[in-house]
Amino acid sequence: MVTKVGITLGDPAGISPEILVKSHKKLPEAVYIVYGSKIAIEIAGKITGINFKCKQIKSPEEAKNKGFYLINVYDSEFKPGKPDSETGKASALFLEKATDHILEKKVDVLVTLPISKRHIMASGFKFPGHTDYLAYRAGVKNYLMMLMCNKLKVALATTHIPIKDVPDTLRKTDIKKQIKLLTKELEEKFKIKNPKIAVLGLNPHSGDGGNIGREEIEFIQPAVDTLKREGFNLYGCLSPDTAFVDYKKYDAYFAMYHDQGLIPLKMLCFKKAVNITLGLPFIRTSPDHGTGFDIAGKNKADPSSFIEAVKVSYRMKKLSA
Repeated sequence: MVTKVGITLGDPAGISPEILVKSHKKLPEAVYIVYGSKIAIEIAGKITGINFKCKQIKSPEEAKNKGFYLINVYDSEFKPGKPDSETGKASALFLEKATDHILEKKVDVLVTLPISKRHIMASGFKFPGHTDYLAYRAGVKNYLMMLMCNKLKVALATTHIPIKDVPDTLRKTDIKKQIKLLTKELEEKFKIKNPKIAVLGLNPHSGDGGNIGREEIEFIQPAVDTLKREGFNLYGCLSPDTAFVDYKKYDAYFAMYHDQGLIPLKMLCFKKAVNITLGLPFIRTSPDHGTGFDIAGKNKADPSSFIEAVKVSYRMKKLSA
């Protein structure tokens, strides 16, 4: 059975249309259904000089052969590098239609190209980004952001919040539930048996016995110890400054905040990193970069992360079949 890959175009004023056009001959053979804008894709074709063939359809059921198809959700006179509430509105509409279809099982996996949180919310969209919206639509409350490449997988206890808010947010977060979800998803979606997970401390040297922070003593290490007694294959809490030295030893890391986990990941594989939402009842991946408004329209965008996001979604689907 041919895999149907749904792709949301993201903000049409960003680099997403260019990335799509540049990548189309470098992807696995599948049915690709793009939720986006005909005008934005045509502009990208002119910018890159690439003849991107994408047949327009109304519904995924019409896509019967391998290749690219477009559901022209919303069109306007979009201009590369000129985002506004109109491009934010378009981003939201692309995402909403694609989410309808993956929940209806009309597409098999979902790959989302970057949106602007500022402009999508300026259009009236009530969610700050893809992940919260997809979890809401799927009725999921326990979900987790994980970023990965072929060398490393890193899940995040907290995501896009200020550093000063991390300790209080962690205290309110059930990290035991998050680690259980991470283990389950690694087993089911990546076929890793009894995955080895390195849990990082929050503070330098994991608090140094309480001398430079007590979060490890008060709730991180107790959570790890409880799960280890239940049979989970955990290591930690590890001192964050040395935990990645032996990264090949572990199947995944569980980091306490965004930069703690993602600086090592991006040093190892910046152009090939992929974002995955764990806990959803479907597979969703995205490239690990933003809208790139500053280079949109200049034929400078690198499609590598998007290509990896598609390949990862494709492999995950095959493993879970």
